[in-house]
Amino acid sequence: MSEKQKNNIRLFIDAPLSLGQDVTLDVRRSHYICNVMRLQEGELINCFNGRDGEFECRLSVVHKKESVLTVLRQTRKMTEVPDVWLLFAPVKKDCTDFIVEKAVELGARKICPVITRHTINKETRLERFCAQAIEAAEQCRRVEVPEVLPPVSLEKLLSSWDKKRRLFFMDETGNGLPATDVFCRNKGVASAILVGPEGGFSPEELTMLRQSDFAEAVSLGTRILRAETAAAAALSVWQATAGDWNTVKEK
Repeated sequence: MSEKQKNNIRLFIDAPLSLGQDVTLDVRRSHYICNVMRLQEGELINCFNGRDGEFECRLSVVHKKESVLTVLRQTRKMTEVPDVWLLFAPVKKDCTDFIVEKAVELGARKICPVITRHTINKETRLERFCAQAIEAAEQCRRVEVPEVLPPVSLEKLLSSWDKKRRLFFMDETGNGLPATDVFCRNKGVASAILVGPEGGFSPEELTMLRQSDFAEAVSLGTRILRAETAAAAALSVWQATAGDWNTVKEK
């Protein structure tokens, strides 16, 4: 069978990937390949599993219930993003979807919903967040998928925190130092960014955060940002000052 033109499609596959191996896709992935993308046998796509890197694969069997890929060659080696987590208070459904998607695109290594006093959406759907993280990783060419942690209360998060990791919380009261200054000063430090809910942190929560020796208040300027904007802005500033935005893009 002659190989057809390569597609720009990337698939996350939770299975080992090695040269010459045949990989059977589940019903959901097979449906996507067959009915959504309408690919044919012999076409080429890229696959990754978050452990072995990215591989070019040939569709050797295309069927709506069970398709098969043959691994041809490795296109990218396994790499890790800088060590920054995004912690956020869930907001309205579409806005929370935006936060998860942008956290993946902006290189967060872990994502964790945090329940605060003013959190308006306390019914988090972890399975949905995980699926969104996979889809975003496929689209932005990450070779790994960030871990999505179960939701946790702010009190429990702080009481069990690993003090080796610096926690930067976005302080809308204006008492934090500029984000660029704080992140530059902590370059190379394992980090986490915490964004509060639409109503902000309660006075009691701000007191808890300020009394935690591993936490530091950060300001994103004089304007009050929406929660989803603050999450994307904070991660962007961190990547620009302490992350991998200054590295050469892998071809």
